[in-house]
Amino acid sequence: MKAIAGRSRIKKENWLWGYSMIAPAMLGIGFFFIWPMIQTFYFSMTRWGDFGTYKFAGFDNYHRLFADHDVWKAVLNTFRYVVLAVPLSVAISILVAVMLNQKIKGLSLYRTLFFLPVITMPAAVAMVWKWLYNSDYGLLNHMLNEFSIQGSRWLTDPQLAPYSIVVVMIWSSIGFNMVILLAGLQGISKTYYEAARIDGAGVMAQFLRITLPGLTPTVFFVFIISLIGTLQVFDLIWMMVGNPSIVKFSTQSVVYLFYDAAFLTNEKGYAASIAVLIFVLVMVMTIIQMVFQKKWVHYE
Repeated sequence: MKAIAGRSRIKKENWLWGYSMIAPAMLGIGFFFIWPMIQTFYFSMTRWGDFGTYKFAGFDNYHRLFADHDVWKAVLNTFRYVVLAVPLSVAISILVAVMLNQKIKGLSLYRTLFFLPVITMPAAVAMVWKWLYNSDYGLLNHMLNEFSIQGSRWLTDPQLAPYSIVVVMIWSSIGFNMVILLAGLQGISKTYYEAARIDGAGVMAQFLRITLPGLTPTVFFVFIISLIGTLQVFDLIWMMVGNPSIVKFSTQSVVYLFYDAAFLTNEKGYAASIAVLIFVLVMVMTIIQMVFQKKWVHYE
């Protein structure tokens, strides 16, 4: 009995020590993440007035949300960004990571150049690309004119503006994805490549049979974070397109719509319901990825 009591006391002490070690992190997560999330769900059922006053409104904001054509257009715009930007950025990042995983001269310089957009402020990136895209004196149209090609209204044409933003999203995400994928590449054992070369496998066969399968866990992680980041895109659209704009309807994302409701029209209860929609979209898309990753992700 004494031995059982002693083990029980040691187990309780270990339990107390363990939870005391994680208590600061848990308090921080609870205070800065869980509690604001609960507040957002509550505020999404309120109607706000002047001077920060609000009253409970039930599901009125959600009824308005599902009937709002602007919301569903913003959702479609956001999914267009996801469909175009995420696969292309991940694919290009894989190719860049594979090339920068070779023993070439100036390797550190190339890696630095590709990573520079990551440490550059998004506002600065957006302003530079806005200048490049300028239809009157932008560098892109100037270069096209040198080849007798008529330039386009990259950021003022409702048909072109979303794709112009996608290009910037891809360009600015390659460096971050590349670093993570480089870590994944360096985790693949060299013995696989040595055995493949002995068996007569070429470069392409090694890439398809060794590199890609061995890289799938890292690709899955990059895909998830790229998906979440793209679903929350706002800064590039705001800085490049502006508000108001003739292309606002064709370019605004769900987060852009949230900002518009929360800070421009001062409809904070409705903005909170849009924030809940963003949370649901991110959660559903992440769950779908988690389910389907079992079919293509290979863990050693």
